[in-house]
Amino acid sequence: MTRNTLRIGTAVAALLAAAPSWAQDVPASASASDEQQAAAANESLGADTSTQDEEIVVTARRRAESLQDVPIAVTAYSGESLERQGALDITDISDTTPNVTLETSRGTNTTLTAFIRGVGQQDPVAGFEAGVGIYLDDVYLNRPQAAVLDIYDVERIEVLRGPQGTLYGRNTIGGAVKYVTRRLDEEPTLRARANFGTYKQGDLIVSASTPISDAIRIGASGARLSRGGFGENRNNGLDNYNRDIWAARGTIEIEPSDRFFFRVSGDYTKDNSNPRNGHRLIPGLVSGTPVLDDVYDSRAGLNTPRQEIEAYGGAARAEFKLTDELTLRNITGWRKDKSFAPIDFDSLPAADVDVPAIYRNKQFSNEFQIVYEGSRLQGLAGVYYLDANANNIFDVVLATTSPIVLPGLTASTFGDVDTKTWAAFADFTFDISEQFAVSVGGRYTHDKRNARIIRANLLNGPSPELGGKGVQLGARTSDFTGEETFKEFTPRASISFKPDENNTFYLSYAKGFKGGGFDPRGLSTAAPDLNGNGTREADEIFDYFLFEPEKVDSFEAGYKASLFDRRLRLALAGFYADYKDVQVPGSVGAVINGVPTFVGVTTNAGKATFKGVEAEMVATLLRDTESGSRVNFTGTAGYLDAQYDEFITNVPGQGPVDVADFRRIQNTPKWTLSGTLDVATRFEGGEISASTTLSYRSKTFQFETPSPFLDQPGYALIDASLVWTSPDDRYTIGLHGKNLTDKQYITSGYQFLLTDPVTGVPLRNAAGQVRPSLGVEGVATAFYGNPRQVFLSLGVKF
Repeated sequence: MTRNTLRIGTAVAALLAAAPSWAQDVPASASASDEQQAAAANESLGADTSTQDEEIVVTARRRAESLQDVPIAVTAYSGESLERQGALDITDISDTTPNVTLETSRGTNTTLTAFIRGVGQQDPVAGFEAGVGIYLDDVYLNRPQAAVLDIYDVERIEVLRGPQGTLYGRNTIGGAVKYVTRRLDEEPTLRARANFGTYKQGDLIVSASTPISDAIRIGASGARLSRGGFGENRNNGLDNYNRDIWAARGTIEIEPSDRFFFRVSGDYTKDNSNPRNGHRLIPGLVSGTPVLDDVYDSRAGLNTPRQEIEAYGGAARAEFKLTDELTLRNITGWRKDKSFAPIDFDSLPAADVDVPAIYRNKQFSNEFQIVYEGSRLQGLAGVYYLDANANNIFDVVLATTSPIVLPGLTASTFGDVDTKTWAAFADFTFDISEQFAVSVGGRYTHDKRNARIIRANLLNGPSPELGGKGVQLGARTSDFTGEETFKEFTPRASISFKPDENNTFYLSYAKGFKGGGFDPRGLSTAAPDLNGNGTREADEIFDYFLFEPEKVDSFEAGYKASLFDRRLRLALAGFYADYKDVQVPGSVGAVINGVPTFVGVTTNAGKATFKGVEAEMVATLLRDTESGSRVNFTGTAGYLDAQYDEFITNVPGQGPVDVADFRRIQNTPKWTLSGTLDVATRFEGGEISASTTLSYRSKTFQFETPSPFLDQPGYALIDASLVWTSPDDRYTIGLHGKNLTDKQYITSGYQFLLTDPVTGVPLRNAAGQVRPSLGVEGVATAFYGNPRQVFLSLGVKF
């Protein structure tokens, strides 16, 4: 394993951006009074504030402010706008948010891969922390499993770009995505929504709430989300890429006065969808099995353990307003999830690189804040605690590698990682004058990581825990216990200049930090003999498993404006960042003591810089109050130049070599563009609106080394919606089309092929065939984005 120093510049452009629409853009992180103030201000603008010229109020800094004034990066999507666009889950917002990638992880149904401006984490196994924080009602989700959140009963989703930590509970180095559920209505309310469409789509979402006294409200919602597969598993006949989800949420809110608010909520999700299997991009190297014509079809043979995901949790939020200026707030969260996941890497019937797995996660967190809102000084101070456990067991079945000598050969891995984190943070803004304001914040983070990693070779197939009958072959290949503590202070500062109420300029700096850990796929017998004494000492093995924290220094300059009587809202930003010790996890095939296996390889790359620009705008092209007609255009553009400046790796026969020129930043296209045209007018007493969105992403690399099989060239998607809303806003009927040109594009994949150690280019034999690095058939397997979907939505509200 190689660990080197790397600086990666992550982009921290702080654009408070115009989303396709805003409605009630009020983060739930506001105090009760602030939230009500902002919600009331935005509600007065109507269901689609992007069509109006009044001021938009947000609470991205946990107090009610004009969108124009906030010098941080946040894009907000209201629940109403998401419904009008036909959004189905959290990944749908990725197409219209600059420099953001949100996708379902390879070989899974509900695990989320998230990258913001080049910073993220693709590997979902225990031991690796997320680069992008996912929050459900201000509770940080410590693991990516069950984090592809479905769109139901949602008030809004916010995307904050750049390092977070001085305003939010958990430090995240790349940014945060906040999923905020709807507050309960003060009157009895019943909502229902149904979707019916292609691929046998059938969704039903029902929510209801009622006050049971002047101070207490209760509410519940449920969702049944189903769809047939986009393709078929030709081996076992199961639908591939299908959807079979049950979900529910319950809430109690207590608000005896405008000075006290308490909310407790719980949610449950059960996903019984079939295994999501990939499409082979190369013929079988031994069997000669040809590539299938349909990219959504598969021949995968693994179906044990049966695919099943169960996730649930609860949250409690209490706010007490001591004075008009001072508020106390406490947020407590508890979550647990369990995922049974059969992942067939080679997507063939034979047991060749088959990976049955079980992921178990649980967490408890508590965040306490003191919020101050004076006439010239505003801000907050808080403390945060997280106690989390991530536990997984997975096997790599290599039965066809040597069926006679080693029948049912399997490499088994057990990883158990405890994380205990506490932090203190503060962030305050002082208005020097009516035109100048300065903000200063800081955070001290203390991360403690405990890891237990056990690896062994098995014969006769997978582990009994995974439904197999495997028995251990020889001694354990890893039996590691490690503990390490990571501490860091991360400051933030900004200055803003507001020459008038319609223009804002700002400069900002933020430092980001993500703790290190232990590689859960490491192999003790592969640890290098650094001391050169012919044996592997305990400290050498410890250093082999350990990877260091990531750090980033981010700078940006921005300009935001409301021009032409607020018919044009504009946000521009330029950013530059230095990134060091970037964690690059991976695994490779190897032969240890004559036995084929795989080895975890986690590198702290040396140096990188990210720089770029972003632009977002909302333009009201036409507005006629008499006819109720409007024409709006929303545009976003992101450009990101992300590159490694130093990436040292050990090359056999050459020693340490800087391969930065041949390495790429994964899941980070250079260009992300989108344009949405929205037209509306009165129809049959109500309103009919038509919108279409064209989005574009340039070439995307799946891994740090380019892959001729998996890297996706630039592509464009077209979505469209036609929605009628009744005069009393009670009924809606919508027709939605996704990916109307039926574009086929790769979102993720697996590759286990022998490559040049410097360039990363796959090696080929004399016959021109690629050569496998794990298994015998060769692994180059891709997962694709959804094909064209068309569905009808029906909504009712009482």
